[in-house]
Amino acid sequence: MTTTPAFRSIVKGTGGFAPPYVVSNDDMGKIVETNDEWIVQRTGIKNRRLMKRQGEFSTADMANEASRQALQMAGLTALDLDLIIMGTVTPDYRCPSCAVVLQDKLGAKNAVAFDVSAACAGSLFALNIADKFIRTGSMRRILVVGGEAMSTITNWTDRNTCVLFGDAAGAFVLEAAPTHGAAAAPGLVDSRIWSDGSTWNFIYQPAGGSRAPLTPEDITAHKDRIVMNGREVYKVAVRTLVDASKTILADNGYTAADVKLVVAHQANLRIIEAVGERLGLGLDRFVINIDQYGNTSSASALVTFDEAVRAGRMQQGDLVLMLAIGAGMCWSSALYRVP
Repeated sequence: MTTTPAFRSIVKGTGGFAPPYVVSNDDMGKIVETNDEWIVQRTGIKNRRLMKRQGEFSTADMANEASRQALQMAGLTALDLDLIIMGTVTPDYRCPSCAVVLQDKLGAKNAVAFDVSAACAGSLFALNIADKFIRTGSMRRILVVGGEAMSTITNWTDRNTCVLFGDAAGAFVLEAAPTHGAAAAPGLVDSRIWSDGSTWNFIYQPAGGSRAPLTPEDITAHKDRIVMNGREVYKVAVRTLVDASKTILADNGYTAADVKLVVAHQANLRIIEAVGERLGLGLDRFVINIDQYGNTSSASALVTFDEAVRAGRMQQGDLVLMLAIGAGMCWSSALYRVP
């Protein structure tokens, strides 16, 4: 059992944004050799939301929209924020961080801002870090953001990857609330993060970093775009997400039967199905939106949580399990008790 902290993180507001341009599987069939049946059968994706043209939205632009929604729901302004942590692998610039660009757009002059790079698990890594600040009492209000312009790093000639991704941003406003020593107090009960560097090359961009600075030839060969070993990613994702779920539940005195809702990173419907089956949880316990957004990387978990909140799927006292896995491989689990 974990020790009850003096403060617990409460999600006071949520937000989500995706570009209005909808790209269907039939549209994808005009780009690469694929079709609706092939994509749905392997991924569960039917549509994805993308920037219509590169530069139409930036990651910070999308994060700005999601963050303003979250602040509005929380009844706060950007000046109330102490900290902004953003998960992303598609920042507006290589330097500075996307979080400081977002800070400027919001006018969050009283906040500190920085990025976290954990790919699709980025937003839950950011949530874990934010929670530590709140539990120690050093920060009171924190904006956690996951945002990705995945279309800018997708190889549009590779049918195995280009059908998967979408662009979006999601946001949480966290606020510190005293627990008064109650183990069943509402808020973020616990969160965990893991990584396995031996799997770094299961999902990566071959060129564009310090090891392989980008050249014109690399751009022509699409080496600045994502390469993925889908079979290995699937195996690692299922195994680690099941283990992460069982670990965080057991360490906090719960079982899968106690979970009312699962908010999982929308990477692939087949991964979600396999995880649910191994945990003994039906798909009715999961929030599913991959069919309409595709894999939006670090935005996914927060956008999915926001949709569940706005759809009324979270009731007071419900125990919510959150899961995410991304390149690295990096993965995370979290338990949230709805206030």
